[in-house]
Amino acid sequence: MSLREIKPGNRGYLYVNSHPTGCAAVVDRMWQQTPEPAGDRPGPVALVIGSSAGYGLAATLVGLRAHRMRGLGIAFESAETERRTAGAGWYRTARTAELAAGAGADFTFLNGDAFSDGVKDEAAEQLAARFGKIDLLIYSIAAPRRTDPLTGEVHRSVIKPLGADYRAKTLVFEDGVPQTGELHLQAADEAERDATVQVMGGADWQLWIDFLQSRGLLADGFQTVALSYVGSDITAPIYRAGTIGAAKQHLEDTARAISTQLKGTGHAHTVVAGAAVTQASTAIPSIALYTSILHRVTGDGWQTTVDQATALWNQLAGDTALDLDDQDRIRLDGWEMHPEVQAAVRAAWDRIDSDTMAADADTSWFRDQVGRLYGWDVPGVDYEREAETTVAWPVSPSSEA
Repeated sequence: MSLREIKPGNRGYLYVNSHPTGCAAVVDRMWQQTPEPAGDRPGPVALVIGSSAGYGLAATLVGLRAHRMRGLGIAFESAETERRTAGAGWYRTARTAELAAGAGADFTFLNGDAFSDGVKDEAAEQLAARFGKIDLLIYSIAAPRRTDPLTGEVHRSVIKPLGADYRAKTLVFEDGVPQTGELHLQAADEAERDATVQVMGGADWQLWIDFLQSRGLLADGFQTVALSYVGSDITAPIYRAGTIGAAKQHLEDTARAISTQLKGTGHAHTVVAGAAVTQASTAIPSIALYTSILHRVTGDGWQTTVDQATALWNQLAGDTALDLDDQDRIRLDGWEMHPEVQAAVRAAWDRIDSDTMAADADTSWFRDQVGRLYGWDVPGVDYEREAETTVAWPVSPSSEA
């Protein structure tokens, strides 16, 4: 037991400490937003890689509650130290496991580097012992670096434009007051581009499929999806046309290669999700301002990660038809990319400055959403009370036997 009075200790969008009670409350809210299951059919056996944050967390919660998912989630989260709390994803995972157990789900979590051979081995052993084969693999990783298990080389991703420097507006907070700033990023060189592709492209997704297939763990009709994003032409220079975009293109090429590899016994898709405030997206320049404007424009039409994960699961389960584009990608971003929405966002983007910020962008909403990624600014949580920061990582049922 370790009761502490916790302070955020944030610098901009980066928070040093996470609040365990707040993180649990965020998961509870997402769980409550998830539809309850229809019928009592058994759920698929799934492996969710990147289950503690963003779309991976939402897909995990929706799979557990609405579709009776069984299986394993993998996340890479830091434990508590004397100076800092555990990572937000650690606390979110602990609460997710409690909710899963309460719903009778046969699902557990593995903490480790999904890029490593060791985690692949451990995941395969757990899945083989408890389920035999898996029906679904959801891949949702956003990482700053990756060690290639074949060569030992460490690749580090960068967020930069390609071909030309990038200058654009960005959102900054000066003493808590939202203002527009000016951003200038130099274009990436070829080595930086290639490193980003190695980290954020499809290389590791392919290795997971190869590994699980070699172990005979892919069921007939196996499906796998990798979460991605396309976004607006406003953010294209730093996203889709930048180093991240090169990685996303590689991810899409990998989906086609995996589908060919499965030879009709399964299929792979990338999933183009809509905008969201995640720990990964806050690191991308201009995305904060764009997302704040988008939320102002869409209002009640904003689709949360739970909304989008629900739509994805309904498609994967066959409850609704796959919404595929001409590149065989599952699209969840129609609400964001609607021409009228994008026209309104573009008009606001072109005119916005520090004086018009309050009218054109939901900056308070955005800042609250960033805090909630770490368990802060959650309504109903008493931050003046000491919180229990020592929370155990979930133990698998087989480990308890």
